[in-house]
Amino acid sequence: MNLSIKLLRNGAKAPTRATKDSAGYDIYACLDSDVTIAPGQIMLIPSGISIAPSSGDVAILIYARSSLASKHGIALANSVGVIDADYRGEIKIPLINLGQLPYTISASQRIAQLVVTPILHPQIDIVDELPKTARGEGGFGSTGKL
Repeated sequence: MNLSIKLLRNGAKAPTRATKDSAGYDIYACLDSDVTIAPGQIMLIPSGISIAPSSGDVAILIYARSSLASKHGIALANSVGVIDADYRGEIKIPLINLGQLPYTISASQRIAQLVVTPILHPQIDIVDELPKTARGEGGFGSTGKL
């Protein structure tokens, strides 16, 4: 499987892995100047790239960088971004500042990570009943505490 990357403007950087065993590829901010995200503010940060996987049975998942979240409260506004295999527009990262202080994003800063994952496309069957299980319709907390 290949992932084709198109650099859309000056300053755009292709995703990179920090180590050979890294699961995710770092995504970089593609900015003309620094931007500051105030506490509680959501800002859409451009990456300057578009992508095309060589296979349609994958999705591109965008995750927060744990260091930004744990040290500064900078997370993805949508928790996990899902990019369909046929999307060809620019990848933009919706960051939210959950911290107490403003946080400044600089050009070429690592702001998120991209993970390619296989996707199953099941046939949808409408049925009158589902198979019974021991849990049944038990919801949140129904299996007890740890």
